[in-house]
Amino acid sequence: MKIRAAVARQVNAPLSLEEIEMEEPRDSEILVRVVAAGICHTDLVVRDGQIAVPFPVVLGHEGAGIVERVGSAVTKVAPGDHVVMTFNSCGSCPSCREHATTYCHESFARNFLSARADGSSALSGEGGRINGNFFGQSSFATYALCHEVNTVKVPADVPLELLGPLACGVQTGAGAVMNSMKVGAGKTFAVFGAGSVGLSAIMAAHVACARVIVAVDVNDERLAVARELGATHTINPKTGDATALIAEITGYGIDYALDTTGIEPVILSALNSLAPRGVLGILGASERESVIPVKQGFLRSSGRRIMGIVEGDSNPDVFIPLMIELYRQGRFPFDKLLRFYSFDEINQAIHDSETGKTIKPVVRMN
Repeated sequence: MKIRAAVARQVNAPLSLEEIEMEEPRDSEILVRVVAAGICHTDLVVRDGQIAVPFPVVLGHEGAGIVERVGSAVTKVAPGDHVVMTFNSCGSCPSCREHATTYCHESFARNFLSARADGSSALSGEGGRINGNFFGQSSFATYALCHEVNTVKVPADVPLELLGPLACGVQTGAGAVMNSMKVGAGKTFAVFGAGSVGLSAIMAAHVACARVIVAVDVNDERLAVARELGATHTINPKTGDATALIAEITGYGIDYALDTTGIEPVILSALNSLAPRGVLGILGASERESVIPVKQGFLRSSGRRIMGIVEGDSNPDVFIPLMIELYRQGRFPFDKLLRFYSFDEINQAIHDSETGKTIKPVVRMN
């Protein structure tokens, strides 16, 4: 079948909107008509060649849509179901068997190699093969092929155009708070970086009834949004030392800190903000892998901990519906992060994300 897709053909170049060919779904695949897809930082990192993904490729990994057809082996969803497409996993490795799919042993291959498990691609166009199956979906397109393991059925009475970002960015920030660190009522929490992931963490900390919720960012507009979403305090490091100000706010340091930036000085500031027995969660990525100098005694003698976090340690089949229910209750207003663009405007949406004009762009396929 013919579909319309945004194809990344060159590193660090605009995406090319093209009509391309897609194969019919195989026995284990699900064909989804994409309604909307969120644009995530990971898409941009791949487009810019910072992660080794074969080009040309159709990116996109926060897709939401309606099931059109399913392969003969599919039982989880049926035509007409509303679904969100999230990260892919193998379903059979030790991590997957223990319901820790975010740490699937085949995570890189299943999400970044942009091919089926047998190495094939369902997509082709000018010049031959176009790599697909990015994050098990390649949802920067009018149609996508996905799999039971990364497809989540969602209620039909919530607008699908809202739900794609729950698949990665929002899930990552909220899950870091609720699943990974398990921030509890009365605890203190700080997030370093108030993008879509950090702001999702703030909303989750508010749901969790944290006593102090601190947002740290150099963008005053983002800090204003953070206050609207539940932050009790905001800090701009340009006007004051974040570590010292957090100590002043809490009296002893923060119970839980989350870095979303991947920037070494910021991570170190978050680490130094921890109270005894405090936990630092790290999920940010940057162009250069960060190396954090840590004195053993700082961790050993105080029970402080550092933990890596992927996709908020989420079980998407459980956590995405939970976020939707919290949204329905008015307790998790993630829609305030979103700005919508037509599919034709995808490169403008990417530009607005990179420049900070838009917190979370979503393209509608119409």
